[in-house]
Amino acid sequence: MSNELLPSDYPAFLAAIRGRIEQARIEVIRSASRETVLLYWDIGQAIAEKQAEADWGDAVVEKLSRDILRVFPGARGFSAQNLWRMSQFYLAHTTPEFLSHAVTELGIKGFSKKRLQAVTAVGTKTGAGEKLSQAVREFLATVPWGHHANALAKVTDPGAKFYYVRATARFGWTRDVLINQIKAQAYERAVAEKKTHNFPTALPAHLAEQANEIVKSRYDFGFLGIGQAIKERELEDRLIDALQSFILELGYGFCFIGRQFRLSTGRKEYFIDLLFYHRFLKSLVAFELKIGPFEPEHAGQMDFYLNLLNEKERAADDAPSIGIILCAEKDDIDVEFALKSKTNPIGVAAYQLSSKLPSELKGRLPSAKQLADAVREHLPASK
Repeated sequence: MSNELLPSDYPAFLAAIRGRIEQARIEVIRSASRETVLLYWDIGQAIAEKQAEADWGDAVVEKLSRDILRVFPGARGFSAQNLWRMSQFYLAHTTPEFLSHAVTELGIKGFSKKRLQAVTAVGTKTGAGEKLSQAVREFLATVPWGHHANALAKVTDPGAKFYYVRATARFGWTRDVLINQIKAQAYERAVAEKKTHNFPTALPAHLAEQANEIVKSRYDFGFLGIGQAIKERELEDRLIDALQSFILELGYGFCFIGRQFRLSTGRKEYFIDLLFYHRFLKSLVAFELKIGPFEPEHAGQMDFYLNLLNEKERAADDAPSIGIILCAEKDDIDVEFALKSKTNPIGVAAYQLSSKLPSELKGRLPSAKQLADAVREHLPASK
């Protein structure tokens, strides 16, 4: 059939079918990934229990690996080393500390502190223990095995592990992105520092939660190599020159649109420092850079820009545009009052230009203890 004879709605029909096929392919991959993690959990549990009950050693596991590969020639993932990883995977996520955290994080009902102690004392074979173990394994299966084996295995804190698994599943972090987030101590920074924004009042609950996940309380611009104060435009120039590192610091899902993005009211022009689009939020995200501390008028400026973005650039199926003000420092109380009257979602975060001591000074400066001892030596003796 020639293009001339095609129905006018054929392109839209083809696009819909193609979208459905692509979605089905993604679901197949996700399902296979989930089943792999569940399978490896079960194998790891079986090996761990045999180790505890029958004192299985290296030789038995190596024989098991050879026999599996004999029965399933060409199968991947069943080396002796990987079988030991499966056992370690199971054991790491059934410790009393991890299961205790799981009850809180996963909202599992019916586990008082006393009952949880009883369950963890006898292991996960009981009915209650099996219920808890099942919830944990289903949660862990939201992330591919490669993420667990190559990145998450190095994370020992239960809170951190839950944070990274949940964020990876929600935002589709690749293994490399996850490793970078762990190296950048994303969890520690999220816990230690308070995030300041008005997302709960400016966005629907589900969007507010996701927006909170993509915003940090503090951004580390140490990759710029700046050791002294600079102008806002120079900071912008440096961030654009190091765009890949900047996007890694922002987090997975940010797509760069442009710098000094032009907006017009008809009579006047306005320019947003940096404009991004977030794939998972489906939202435009505007960044304004300030080399000084946060001032209340910054919130008013951003609110105005977001009104223009929503009116002139936001697509019909996009979520509301979000604004992030990056300042050298901020006072949380000032931010709270400045955002109270704003209806657009705005976050305020600080940035640091250097997070590490220059290499030429390492080992040359005294430690806090050395300083304290030196001061103590020169203090007059008490009478």
